[in-house]
Parts: sequence; structure tokens; C-alpha cells
Amino acid sequence: MTRLTQPLAALAAEQKSADVTDWPDRIGWIVGLLLFITLVYWLMRQGWKWRGTLQGDLPPLPTVPSAPGPARLELSGRYHGSTTAGQWLDRIVAHGLGTRSRVELTLTDEGLDVVRPGATDFFIPVAQLREARLDKGIAGKVLTEGGLLIVTWGHGDKLIDSGFRSDHAAEQAEWVETLNNMIDTNSTNSTNSTNSTNSTNSSSSTSSTSTSSSTNSTTITTEGTAR
Repeated sequence: MTRLTQPLAALAAEQKSADVTDWPDRIGWIVGLLLFITLVYWLMRQGWKWRGTLQGDLPPLPTVPSAPGPARLELSGRYHGSTTAGQWLDRIVAHGLGTRSRVELTLTDEGLDVVRPGATDFFIPVAQLREARLDKGIAGKVLTEGGLLIVTWGHGDKLIDSGFRSDHAAEQAEWVETLNNMIDTNSTNSTNSTNSTNSTNSSSSTSSTSTSSSTNSTTITTEGTAR
């Protein structure tokens, strides 16, 4: 061993880790940190339950009909949550809508079937669909521009935005186009049906008025002749 390495070896042998003499303080810090994390988690859970209580007037979610018809489109991906329409941070948690999960979407002529493994499934009838668009954020989740498929639908007296992310993002544009075409067609059919009903009611009312007038005229004529 050279003269240079001898002092270095001796110095290394003398260096030892300092003995830990403040174990109570360290244990106290660890316990305090665990208590803080537990408190934060508890507060989050309470906030979640409180929000669910405030949304207790939301009706039960629709279920898929017995004969939904053939699939027009299918999608596999993730469900990122639902919010009040137009308010991407106002999360809806009632009936399990706040739980993020995997999702299988199936679009039929009857509506949108939302199947969520490990969470609550639901169905959106075509009459309740309002709009579909591409966006970048919902319920605190932010992706790239156009990374989310947002479906706006009516439930009870509330408009809801539900966000989905396909495993194949390129297909989301087709979903937006197909959904909006279905919504426009259904809206047109509903308007025509309403107009037809109003026209029928108006015709019935006119016919009834005419019959009543004719009856009154006959009555007056008969009374005049009798006199």
C-alpha cells in the first residue's frame, strides 16, 4: 500500500454514520404526517358526501330498454365524470356519476348505453340527448384540446355534461357528428309531431265551434217559427 492510500484508508475507517439520537422527534413527525394525510382524506370524503346530499333531488338514472336495437357506433375508453352543463368544475356525484372508470359506449336508435365495469351503468334516451362536442376538460380532468368527447343530456330538470375518452381518439369526431345528427333529427320529428297535434286539435276545435254555431242557429230558427 502506498503512502498516499494509507492516510485515505485510515480516514475512511474512522468515518462512521452519526448515531440517531432523536428517534422520539422523528416518530412524532411521522405520526403527525400520517394524521394530517388521514384528516385530508376524511375531509375529502365528507365533501363528497355533502355534495351527494345536495344533489339528492336528481332522479334515478335511466336503464337500458329491453330492445335497444342494433348498434350504430361502439367505443371503448374511460369515463371521466359528469358536471352541470357548461360548468366543468361543478362535479355531479349522485348515483355514482362522480366515479371515474372504464367505459363501453354503445349508440343505438334508442339512445346511448353507458356500461361501466365496477361502477353504475346508465342509459341516455335519444330524446334526452342535447349536444355532443369535443373539449379538453371536465370535472378537474384536463387533456389536450379536443381530447374528450362531451355529451350534454337532460335528466330531471338539470342539464348534464358527461366526459368520455376513447382508446382511439380519432374516432371521437365521428361520434360527435353522428350524435348531433341524431339530436337534430329527433328534434325535427318532435317539432313536426307537435305541430301535427296542434293542427289536429285546432281542426277539432274549429269543427266543434262550427257545430255549436249550427246548433244554436237551428235552435233560434225553430223558436222563431214556433212563435
